Amino acid sequence: MAKYLDPKADLTFKKVFGEYKDLTISFLNALLPLKQGEEILSVEYLPSELVPETPFRKNSIVDVRCKDNFGRQFIVEMQTVWSDEFKQRVMFNASKAYVKQLGKSKRYDLLQPVYSLNLVNEVFEPKSNVCIYNYHFVCDEDTKLVIDGLHLTFVELPKFKPETLADKKMSVLWLRFLTEIDENTIEPAPELIADKNIKEALELVEQSAFTEAQLEAYDKFWDAVRYEKARVFDAELSRAEGRAEGELQKTLEIARNLKQYGMSTSDIAKMTGLSEKEINSL
Repeated sequence: MAKYLDPKADLTFKKVFGEYKDLTISFLNALLPLKQGEEILSVEYLPSELVPETPFRKNSIVDVRCKDNFGRQFIVEMQTVWSDEFKQRVMFNASKAYVKQLGKSKRYDLLQPVYSLNLVNEVFEPKSNVCIYNYHFVCDEDTKLVIDGLHLTFVELPKFKPETLADKKMSVLWLRFLTEIDENTIEPAPELIADKNIKEALELVEQSAFTEAQLEAYDKFWDAVRYEKARVFDAELSRAEGRAEGELQKTLEIARNLKQYGMSTSDIAKMTGLSEKEINSL
């Protein structure tokens, strides 16, 4: 029985979508907001030198960059650890790809759209019920008026539910591939195996397809992800504790002032939420 690796890791994601054009085409057509007649028919891989080196680069995949026969460019990124600056970096990369099309002999009207597909393995919009977000330039007064150029798509993988995309078969299959397959997978669901492209992708992430050195790199990648998540959590906890301490000091100062004005301890306690013992110690 085959053993599988998680396709969200650097090693596996690059192999599936950075080396096999037919899978990349199917993946992009499934998840990008392309209208009928705009589907991607062929792709050519491009260098990924657009990506700036950042402290969290090790947990960010931007190796999949390609263009199709129309000249449209596509950038795919897998983000395993969310960062507040990630959206800004996505805009930077997409904008840079768009601008780099303009050579000395080119005209602005020949510039082709750039699509940025960003898969995030954390929830970054907790108040929203959707898992796929599509951004582009629209007119505030009339959203039917659009400036074509940059298209940004973000997918929150933890919030994905097949029933929310019931009318988009390939979107569901590819997202199930990314969210269901990992080292604990005993046997993929029949629906995944039944599709030619998904079956090929499954074969590519079988553990037996990798060398010992590659498997070691795979384990180190997830170690780095765990370390980064712990670092981010500690930083957020420290900020939260700092804010809580600040709020407490403000409340104590209010209670101290009320006490000086002669308000009773019980009334101060009702207004501030402090205990009478805390108030008496001021």
